[in-house]
Amino acid sequence: MKLKTLVKKYNNANLVLRIAIAIVLGALLGLFLPSQKWISEFGVLFVGALKAIAPVLVFVLIVCSLATGKSNLDRRFGRIFFLYLVSTFVAAITAVLASVALPQHLDLVSSSTASSAPSDVASVLHNLLVNAVSNPFASIAEANYIGILVWAALLGFAIKRISSEATLTVLHDLTNAVSLVVRWIINLAPLGIMGLMFSSVSTNGMGIFKTYGSLILLLVVTMLFMALVVTPAIVGLMLRRDPYPLVLTCLKSSGVTAFFTRSSAANIPVNMALCKRLGLDREFYSVSIPLGATINMSGAAITITIMTLATVHTLGLPLTVSSALIVCLLATIAACGTSGVAGGSLLLIPLACSPFGISTDIAMEVVAVGFVIGVIQDSMETALNSSTDAIFTATAEYRAWQKQGRELPKELFRE
Repeated sequence: MKLKTLVKKYNNANLVLRIAIAIVLGALLGLFLPSQKWISEFGVLFVGALKAIAPVLVFVLIVCSLATGKSNLDRRFGRIFFLYLVSTFVAAITAVLASVALPQHLDLVSSSTASSAPSDVASVLHNLLVNAVSNPFASIAEANYIGILVWAALLGFAIKRISSEATLTVLHDLTNAVSLVVRWIINLAPLGIMGLMFSSVSTNGMGIFKTYGSLILLLVVTMLFMALVVTPAIVGLMLRRDPYPLVLTCLKSSGVTAFFTRSSAANIPVNMALCKRLGLDREFYSVSIPLGATINMSGAAITITIMTLATVHTLGLPLTVSSALIVCLLATIAACGTSGVAGGSLLLIPLACSPFGISTDIAMEVVAVGFVIGVIQDSMETALNSSTDAIFTATAEYRAWQKQGRELPKELFRE
């Protein structure tokens, strides 16, 4: 009986409050009981469960939405695509300005890091096209969201043309079942985040700040500026309303979990649950959220740009307006090809370094530096990437509401 009461109190407590307590508890356990490695298993299980269910969730949601929907998403899709690409490019420009204002010097040493980075933009685009037509079962198993989007869309349209009422009922039941599993997993987020926090604190401590404190600070400040100034400005211009209630809601609900999971792909179920709470159309967000996890990469653009320009400064190479613009364009394109997994953006640094004639060996040393500071860099990057998926999805949806004369949610937007 006591166990049932405890479970009931846990379920009734505010999720954000539970996560905040878990963060503090995980940090304390990491500081005072670093040898108790079993605690980190909660984090491993949580992230593993999210990564496992996310591809299945995306596939069934898209199939169900397109098979049963009205197929009137064109304007919203154009708007969300625009928001994703523009914000990523603006993030790269912001990173250039930050790097010029506070140039960084790297201690480059020989590194044995293996290079599997693409050598040019054509390689990035080729990889995207190959992923788009990869085996659908392999796409789900490997969390290849480009392939999942393509095959789910094709299957959804096909079922729409030939399906019966019984088929649609099965699709709805399957979608609801997978969504319920996702809610169960998200309800255990505090335990997972406690394990992730314990792992970070017990493994890394404060040592990384001694060597690369200035670089970490520049990355963190730039990403915070993007999250708290630039992104709200974009939302405000689009909706002509105070953007901060929406932005802060998404940062709190999506950014916190993304910070600890360090995977945009793993955070897809969290973002979809958030979009449902915001009252958005599932037919829209079931496609826009996984699309954002693939191409909405403001944090990745910042990482690639700052690390590239730090290399340029370290080697004493000149930085002109034209070369800075090229870096911004390359960072935007490369970021859109970044995988939604931890450290995915770092392997794109050699691509952005190539216009300056920087050798692959040196560029891969910079990648190695990125992995050293990755516990903070990648956490901040993923929090920015994933939270803006939800922010821009809501912005595109609410803009459509405005054009239809519908009222926006009063708890988020006041006249």
